[in-house]
Parts: sequence; C-alpha cells; structure tokens
Amino acid sequence: MKKNRFHPIITALFVTFISLGILFASNSTSLVLALQLTATPTADSGVYITVITDEPQINVRMGPSSTIYPIVGTLLTGSTAPALGRSPGGDWIQIEFPGAPNNVGWVYSPLVQASPPGMLRIVEPPPTPIPPATSTIDPTLVAQFNIAPTNTRLPTFTPPPTLAVPEYMESSPNPDSDNIFSMAMVIIALAISGSIGFLLSLFLRR
Repeated sequence: MKKNRFHPIITALFVTFISLGILFASNSTSLVLALQLTATPTADSGVYITVITDEPQINVRMGPSSTIYPIVGTLLTGSTAPALGRSPGGDWIQIEFPGAPNNVGWVYSPLVQASPPGMLRIVEPPPTPIPPATSTIDPTLVAQFNIAPTNTRLPTFTPPPTLAVPEYMESSPNPDSDNIFSMAMVIIALAISGSIGFLLSLFLRR
C-alpha cells in the first residue's frame, strides 16, 4: 500500500522534468537560430578580388568615393585580396586591407574582378572623414596691414622754362681802332725820322 502511494508523486515529477526539458530545448533552438541570423558575414565567404587594370597599381581608399575618402594604400596589378562586400550602387568593393582603419579598404570595381562571381553583401559607407580645421584670420590683425589709399593728389610736374638761345651777329669794323692804328703809324714815322736826323747831325759834326 505504501508503494502505491508513491507512484503518483514519481509520475508527476517525471512529467515535470520532461516538460522542463522540452521547454529548455525549444528556447535553446530559438536562441541558436537568433544568433545565426544576426551574425555578421566575414571574409570566409571565399570571394576574392584580383586587380586586372593595365596600370601598375590601383588605389585603396577608406570609403567608396575617390573625392571624399582619402587613399589608405595601393594594390599592385595581379594581386588579390579577400572581398567583404560592395557599395549600395555596386561601383566599389570592400576588401580586407591590413594597416587601414579597421583593416578594411575600398577599391573601384571596374578595376578588379571578383572570383568566384557571386552576390556580395551590401555594406554601408563609413563616415566621411572630418575635414581639417581651416585657420581663421584675425580681422584686427588684417586691418593693421590694410593700408587705405589717401585722396591727396601727388605733386604735378612743372616743366622748366625754355632756354633762350643767344644769337651772335657779325660786328662792324670799329672806327676807333682805325684811328689808333693811324696814330701809331704817325708816331713810328716820327720816331724813324727823328732817328735819321739825329744820325745825320752826328755825321755832319765830324
């Protein structure tokens, strides 16, 4: 009679354990499924890119744009790299690139070939880099070097007066000079005649 009393208790415990096991198994399955759905794809997908351009190398940029994002490195023609995803428009492919920010970079898709060909997941572009701060100029300092032109007129050039060119005229013969010459001739003639008379007087006294 005592054994019959314990049978319902054992049966109830057995049913409870089975129910808890089923409930725990269902929760574990849903948890595993949730983890599988939210896992981030990695480069283990087996897709690689090969550089096929005619140029010696291509640029690897920080984001899917050649004007917004800077260059973080280069890939030589013929080299390969694991592909991680593509831009929303498909023009750029994200690759593994050690040394770049987060060890990823972007290459222009027409310059590479993905193998094996397949659908790459869409990756949102990274935030655009912050442009360098532009140096501001102190307006007070600029005003010190800003010399305003004055309205004072410059002195005007006054030409010098014209020089009068002297005119030389031929001088007429001076009549006074002729008189002086004639008087000198008379004096000379008198002196000569006096000397002759003096000599004659000396000769006659002998």
